[in-house]
Amino acid sequence: MKINLRYVWIAAIAVLPFFGSCSGGQSATGKEQTTTAQDNHPAFKDSVFSMAYTQYLLLKDALVASDAAEATRTATALSAALKSVPNAAAADAEATRISIAENIEAQRTAFTTLSNELISLAKAQELSAGKVFVAYCPMANNNTGGYWLSNEEAIRNPYFGSKMLKCGEVKETLEGK
Repeated sequence: MKINLRYVWIAAIAVLPFFGSCSGGQSATGKEQTTTAQDNHPAFKDSVFSMAYTQYLLLKDALVASDAAEATRTATALSAALKSVPNAAAADAEATRISIAENIEAQRTAFTTLSNELISLAKAQELSAGKVFVAYCPMANNNTGGYWLSNEEAIRNPYFGSKMLKCGEVKETLEGK
């Protein structure tokens, strides 16, 4: 499989702010930083999928924060990373759809299909360490429900953000074999 280095660089650049924000301790403002789901990052044996999964988590976190601009940026990086993942064309199409969506509601709607695709891809991958949680909110998408992946068991709902941050439950846990 040939990997386009341009996409690797795009994904690497997109992840750089994450490493600075998860250093722990205190920020330049003197406030203590909180830990994020990425602090408990599971290890997939396929490093290419791991890069895409990391971008997915950043997208999820942007939707939790109701930050449409950040969701656009991370969806673009996710799309670039997914281009190197086998059988990820449908997920790539949804990431692209999120990156061009005009508002957070449209991004969240596309996130449902993206999450379903990523859940299928994650289940086909082998974890060498850690856990991935499959969470579900029954009220998402006009009460038709919506799933998402997380590194933490605590619910942080990407479909409603702060409006209903803790709405949902973990339905499944993926673990290393």
